[in-house]
Amino acid sequence: MPRAKPHTSTTKRQRWTPEHARAILEKEASSGLTAREFAERERIEPSRLYYWRERLATDRQLAASAASMPERAAFVEVRSHRPSRLELVLRTGHVLFVPDSFDASALGQLVEILERDSEC
Repeated sequence: MPRAKPHTSTTKRQRWTPEHARAILEKEASSGLTAREFAERERIEPSRLYYWRERLATDRQLAASAASMPERAAFVEVRSHRPSRLELVLRTGHVLFVPDSFDASALGQLVEILERDSEC
């Protein structure tokens, strides 16, 4: 029995955007076909479907991970052997230069005030 030839094309392969890939994967999911059957019907390489399935799943995992992070920044103690200053760049765009000897609780209050005031 002769083997089926894989799909080969002489035209340049079009790049997919994440939105386009999502639409194709939704179409594949609702088709009732296996990924290989769907790819053959649509003249798409099956590896392309698998790649985008994995990539979009990873994007969703990263987004879920970022969403579960606390809104408030955590402070870590940093020790230096010489006098220095810290540069803090806040989400609001404020930039603070504070000596490393600055009281951590006072710094936390200052950051909270600056972030709260910028929301008004």
